[in-house]
Amino acid sequence: MRAKARAPGEVNIMKFPGGLNIQQMMKQAQQMQEQMSREMDELRVDASAGGGVVNVTMKGDHEVISLKVDPELVKENDVEMLQDMIIAAVNEANRKVNEAMKSKLGSMLPPGLGNLF
Repeated sequence: MRAKARAPGEVNIMKFPGGLNIQQMMKQAQQMQEQMSREMDELRVDASAGGGVVNVTMKGDHEVISLKVDPELVKENDVEMLQDMIIAAVNEANRKVNEAMKSKLGSMLPPGLGNLF
């Protein structure tokens, strides 16, 4: 059996059983990736520790864009406690970013696949 010759510029479209078009799927995946990238850039989460003594704002790509410390904590000269609170606030912000991105990614996937993460 011989393969059919293609005309110049004609694209071979690979299809899976059931009519799935791999090139269309790849295009959709690229669009989803671009959308997720935009959403990560736009996402901002706030987290705090010590009852609001330390506040962190983080972007969706886990970049810390703001860190605020109550001046009263600094006056106490307890550097170790300050460090612990900063770590706690940053970790909480990371957790919030991860949860937000899982939620967004899950909503973009076909029904039944959103709970894989």
